[in-house]
Amino acid sequence: MQKRGEEMKRESGILLSVSSLPSRFGIGCFSKEAYEWIDHLEASGQSYWQILPLGPVSYGDSPYQSFSTYAGNPYFISLDRLIEEGKLTEEECEAENFGEHSDSVDYEKIYRIRYRLLRKAFERSRPEEEAQYQLFLEENGWWLEDYAMFMAVKEACGGKEWTTWEEGLRLRRSEAMEAFRQTHGMDIRFQKYMQYQFLLQWKELKAYANAKGIRIVGDLPIYVAMDSADTWSSPELFRLDENHMPTAVAGCPPDGFTALGQLWGNPLYRWDYHRETGYAWWIRRLAYSSKLYDVVRIDHFRGFDEYYAIPFGASDARFGHWERGPGIELFRETERVLGKLDVIAEDLGYMTDSVRRLVRESGFPGMKVLEFAFDSRDSGCATDYLPHNYPENCVAYTGTHDNETIAGWFAGITEEERILAREYLCDRSTPENELHLSFISLVLRSAARICIIPMQDYLGLGNDSRMNTPSTVGNNWKWRIQKEKMTEEIWERIGAFTRRYGRWNGK
Repeated sequence: MQKRGEEMKRESGILLSVSSLPSRFGIGCFSKEAYEWIDHLEASGQSYWQILPLGPVSYGDSPYQSFSTYAGNPYFISLDRLIEEGKLTEEECEAENFGEHSDSVDYEKIYRIRYRLLRKAFERSRPEEEAQYQLFLEENGWWLEDYAMFMAVKEACGGKEWTTWEEGLRLRRSEAMEAFRQTHGMDIRFQKYMQYQFLLQWKELKAYANAKGIRIVGDLPIYVAMDSADTWSSPELFRLDENHMPTAVAGCPPDGFTALGQLWGNPLYRWDYHRETGYAWWIRRLAYSSKLYDVVRIDHFRGFDEYYAIPFGASDARFGHWERGPGIELFRETERVLGKLDVIAEDLGYMTDSVRRLVRESGFPGMKVLEFAFDSRDSGCATDYLPHNYPENCVAYTGTHDNETIAGWFAGITEEERILAREYLCDRSTPENELHLSFISLVLRSAARICIIPMQDYLGLGNDSRMNTPSTVGNNWKWRIQKEKMTEEIWERIGAFTRRYGRWNGK
């Protein structure tokens, strides 16, 4: 992204989760396939690779419900790299069954196998003897100590949520904490070792991308998970009672898409406390994210203007109400301390004048999603998403990880909406199996300075390749791209589109 005063440059990128990359061992990771992916991005003129949150996933496998806002997902550690370093053997890894299908992640198998192999690598290593590891501990101890302890206790408690732990550990009483450290020191060290490997490999991959002219767009969820090291170690940041249980949780109200609304269950912030402390926790969080990524996409940005509070224990989101957030004050303080950050404001959903004002005052580009433009259930806002209305300072998408693929979307909308979309395209003859390309070109030729297209849409895949269906569990976050699908023809087409619409990355 350009800094203030610089000439605006038209750019584009591709959205693909790290987990969706091809690899030998069941899930996309920081292996050679990730480097090959970056090579393809460079060769096709891209400027951005947008990913999903990199944190360790909880039950349900959602990267938006992570055990930590700072830690990395150990699943992404390249086993090939550990084989090269002599910490694992080829035979040990090849002997495991990571899943039957190369186009999806089998999280149950990954959970059972990956940690076992990483433990072997840890037991064969002497990280404490490495100067680089000692530097890692010094630079990251402020979050790492709590996270490693949290994960070690969770493992010892059979994976149960921290709110169910025995009182001494649940409330972090010093005697109980020290007794656990004495008996589980190796488990705590193992957690630190995995974070060391994750960060080491991620930094190398990111440096490779940056050297190729590719910037990483990371994703920062506005909320942290209730079952996280963040909530357990810093209860004062959240609306919790004296027993550290939430008094209200996050979600979204009912709308034309969900009659019961969305009950996310994340703890809400004590914004009065954050204001009194000069937003120190938020500043530290954004500073860390800005080192991990080149651009930070803040999810559910409207929650800083107003957030939806649902009483803890409610069965659905119908019983919530709106409350005021910190507004522009938070971002003014952040800019004062950190300078101007490269941020994308995820401002989708129901927009009020005050939300629009917050996005405008922040200066951050908002988001535009083509699929929303033809929705008959949301006619009041649909015109905001028509490409001829896109402002220059926005990031345009055909869809996001929460949407249907563009091909799946068109196949499922009403006949009236299909006619409307074709009329907007001035295209009544293109076969439906090629129409995804027309929608992509529509976004790319808009005035939006940055356009990011999900890889599924470039491939013309249907909803069986969808990444996430909100308010559902059990079949999300699994999709992976098969290596043979990334043909030279596909990449040449992507490159041609990028050049045609003036978005080629000249570095």
